[in-house]
Amino acid sequence: MREPASRPFWRDTPLEAMDRAQWESLCDGCGRCCLVKLEDEDTGRIHATDIACRLFDAATCRCADYENRTTVVPDCVGLTPEAVRTLTWLPPTCGYRLVAEGRDLPWWHPLVSGTPETVEQAGVSVKGKVHCREDEIALEDVVDRIRPWPLAWPKKAGRKP
Repeated sequence: MREPASRPFWRDTPLEAMDRAQWESLCDGCGRCCLVKLEDEDTGRIHATDIACRLFDAATCRCADYENRTTVVPDCVGLTPEAVRTLTWLPPTCGYRLVAEGRDLPWWHPLVSGTPETVEQAGVSVKGKVHCREDEIALEDVVDRIRPWPLAWPKKAGRKP
């Protein structure tokens, strides 16, 4: 009799019980959470822009100073299991958000596909979509950079190539 294949850790391990390597591997490296978001003071609605954090490395779609990011950029939000469950601005494609909601990771997530290239192939990555970093634009021009795509599920991400 054949043993059933073991289930991936994210299906059975609560966020709080994940070790650091498991937790960090939930990040698909899309860079969407590193884009500047604006909150409408009247409605509370979140609007995403195509402007990246000043520490964002557009070539790698990763933070240039990940270990020190919350010190260097005081409004950078360090993700925790509690934060993941309450932050309304995490993109719908976010691995942390999906697992917190009890959903599985999609085909393009590196933990499923085995390669980070599928994040870009699925249209989830911000690679090539970032207008500039926040320290390269005048504050009054930020509102002109609001875009719907960072908070949307890309069409290509819903189907395997």
